[in-house]
Formats: sequence, C-alpha cells, structure tokens
Amino acid sequence: MKSAIFYGKHSMKVEETVKPNIEENDILIKVMACGVCGTDVHIYEGDEGAAACTPPTTLGHEFSGIVEAIGEGVTNIKVGEKVCVDPNNICGECYYCREGIGHFCESMIGIGTTTNGGFSQYCAVNKKQVHKIGEHTTFEAGAMAEPVACCLHGIDMSDIKPGSNVMVIGGGMIGLIMLQLAKIEGANKIILLEPVQGKRDMARKLGADICIDPLNEDVESILKSNKIERINTVIECAGLKSTIKQAIEYAGKKSTVMMFGLTKPNDTIDIKPFDIFKKEIVLKSSFINPYTQDRAIKLIDSGKLDVTSMVHEVCSLEKLEEVLSNPELRTKGKYIVNPWL
Repeated sequence: MKSAIFYGKHSMKVEETVKPNIEENDILIKVMACGVCGTDVHIYEGDEGAAACTPPTTLGHEFSGIVEAIGEGVTNIKVGEKVCVDPNNICGECYYCREGIGHFCESMIGIGTTTNGGFSQYCAVNKKQVHKIGEHTTFEAGAMAEPVACCLHGIDMSDIKPGSNVMVIGGGMIGLIMLQLAKIEGANKIILLEPVQGKRDMARKLGADICIDPLNEDVESILKSNKIERINTVIECAGLKSTIKQAIEYAGKKSTVMMFGLTKPNDTIDIKPFDIFKKEIVLKSSFINPYTQDRAIKLIDSGKLDVTSMVHEVCSLEKLEEVLSNPELRTKGKYIVNPWL
C-alpha cells in the first residue's frame, strides 16, 4: 500500500509500506478521504501539534473510509460499512480520564500524530475510535467529523446565547464551521474578519451577516455603521499573534474570547491586563475533541452543517507535501487527500 511518511521537518516521502495487521479489537479501514489540517502543517514545520510526533510517522487524523476487515472482538461494526475515526484514543485509567476530562489523558494515543494515521491507503484503528457515518454522507464530509467535533468543544465553551453578537476571526475551514455553529446556537449577528475575498464570499453563503477585510477596511467604522454595539463572543480561528490581539481588542464588555486557533508553541503576545479587567473579558481556549464526535456526525449526516462547500481540492498523496509546504495553496480552501488517486 502507499503511505505518505513524515521523516522530520520539511521531509515527507510517499512510499510503499506493508498493510497493517489487526488485532482482536482492531478495525482495518480503507482510507477514502483524509483532511489536511493546520496541525499537520505545524508538525511538517517542525513544531508540536496537539501531541508530540516522533518521526517516521504517517500523519493524517481527519479521515473516513470503508471497513476492510475486523478483529474477532469487533461486533458492532461490519465489513463494508462507511466509517470515520476519532483520532484521540484515551486510556480511561489515568487521573484525567477518571476525572471526566479524558482529552488531557496522560497516555493518549494520537492516530496520525503519535501513531500512523490516515495519509495512507489503509489504517488499523481500535474499535472504540471508529464511528459509523450516514449512508448518504460522502467520505469527504465524513472526514470532517473530527474538526467539527473539535469546534463543538470550542463552541460549547464560547458562551453564545440566542441574540448574541459573535465575531469569528479567520475564514478558513475552522472559521467557516464555527460561524455555522454560532448560527445554530442562535447568534443574532455573525461578523467575520478575513482578508481573502473568496473566503468572505463563502462565509456569506454559510450565514455570516457582516464580512470585513481587516487589512483594507476600517473594522470599527463598519461595526458602527451596522449598529453593532457589543461583541458578546469573539472566536479566534487564525492562530496568529496579531489576530489574538485583535480578538481582545474587539471583544465587548462582559464578553468571552475563545482562542481556538493553534499558534506556534513558543509564540507570545503583549497584552494589557487592565484592558481585560475594565471590559471583564473571559479568555478561554479549547483543546481537541472530548466526547463530541457523535454530535459532529449527527450534524453532518443531517445536512444542518455544510463541511464540503469550502473544500478546494481532493488531491493525491503525491501532492500532500506541496500543500503542507505552500501557504498560498492553502489560502484557496480545504484540501482533502484521497490515497487512491
């Protein structure tokens, strides 16, 4: 089988590898779609993602496919079914798992980070990490269950109430998911800050009320002209030092700032605690996807959440390294790898 193997910073090769064996409680998945995530980019650039990655490893943690084979202990999933994967396999036994916050598991196995993932034609996964997707859900949509699950955890903590005004900073895949979830939560006005015209256009189609180019337009003036008196929640999805500072700047009084975007591990920003104090801003962050995968699949299967309109291209394993290394390509939209192309 073919796999894209990460060998270290700026080094990835597509090679022939051995199809993985499965044990009693494993499922062998024929991978049909695997999303290229910002975490994959961080790892390719030599940084740590949500978990440390030790090369050589096959990356890819947003994936779906067809059940190729099952171990003797698998009874709830059958060969031939369409499935997706929750890549964060918690131990269930450590302090954090027993406290009900398993996403901080001390022995977590990260499929596509700490162990081989979905940028391959086949991947073996423990049965408890495998979820069925709807018969009419495409593989591309099913692969997006993991990022949607992460977004759900973030949106759950963002204090959005019906009638709230919500600002989303960054109109990539995550930002476009977040603005849809904010709408589902009952947000009154959804404002997107995004410099790329195509992403602003897509955001309008998906429910954004006001789209602003923060590099060439006066954000404050546009908010004032639209009679936006207060931003109740700001969701930062770009993962840049500058946009985190923007999030704090535009947050209204008695508001919540969700720092969702993943910055580089050693990034720091200058903030004025007095500014946070006088507006009584609550700063929050969100880490991976605890217990939200099934909710994500239900939203995708139901069609209430659009996760494919923003996909720019379904590409081959051979193009993966170019996508990871070229930020200009990634500005065009979401890339999904089909290992069989």
